[in-house]
Amino acid sequence: MKPTLLILAAGLGSRYGGIKQMDRLGPSGETLMEYSVFDAIRAGFGKVVFVIRRDIEQDFREAFMDKISRFVEVDYVLQELDNLPPGITVPEGRTKPWGTGHAVMVAEPAITTPFAMINADDFYGREAYQNLGDYLSALSPDELSYSLMGYKLANTLSEHGSVSRAVVEFDSEGKLISLTERTKIYRKDDGQIIYEEGEQQTPLADNTIVSMNMLGFTPTVFGLCKKYFEDFISEKAGDLKAELYIPTVMSKSITEGASVQILNSDASWFGMTYREDKDLVISRLRAQVDAGYYPENLWA
Repeated sequence: MKPTLLILAAGLGSRYGGIKQMDRLGPSGETLMEYSVFDAIRAGFGKVVFVIRRDIEQDFREAFMDKISRFVEVDYVLQELDNLPPGITVPEGRTKPWGTGHAVMVAEPAITTPFAMINADDFYGREAYQNLGDYLSALSPDELSYSLMGYKLANTLSEHGSVSRAVVEFDSEGKLISLTERTKIYRKDDGQIIYEEGEQQTPLADNTIVSMNMLGFTPTVFGLCKKYFEDFISEKAGDLKAELYIPTVMSKSITEGASVQILNSDASWFGMTYREDKDLVISRLRAQVDAGYYPENLWA
């Protein structure tokens, strides 16, 4: 059974200052998510599903659907505030999206196979898709077997500001124990990576394994997303900025009997947290093309 690739492309990109998913960065005008699709096809994925917003639907269809659908089955779903389980209504004054847990939940109608979930504005590397695709291809849709692609922290930093990363704790068999979100992570002038928490600075090793939201699921996760979303609403309906994050769903799934296998990639992740990252991303894509990892035009 060929796995599906789910791409979360509804984010606003607040720190970046625009809709970065639509930025054309490759030598022939490709976006980062086109490289993700290209890598997924090479790794044996059979379908791609995008989560987008209604206000970019037309632009998205014109820019991507016709181009990519010549090579792989493509579908999309809309992440809207009112796309909610029965009996739940949007609280008055709520304008902020519900978070990545909600984004995965609304994709249920389009996915029937084990699937990988990624961010639209991140470059994960060909090896990561192959490793995750191989793992997912061996699963049946009803298994509570999930996975997380782990990256070395040093390979995920931005040169233009601090980042937030989920630090991965796992056991001797590579099974997830916990995910701990750390904010304000950066490399100091002396070379040490630290994270700030209030007034305290705590060092982190370069090889600390972190999650970059490249996760693997079976369709069993949709029921868990719905359950946890209902819990989230009952607890935080009054907090108009609260979000349900997919790492929270993954961590809680362990208590439901799920196992989460940590897969590893030595690739250097890159993405666009800040607008200043754009030139570096363009140069890194150019280098990948020059090295022969990608053609000059992905879809020629």
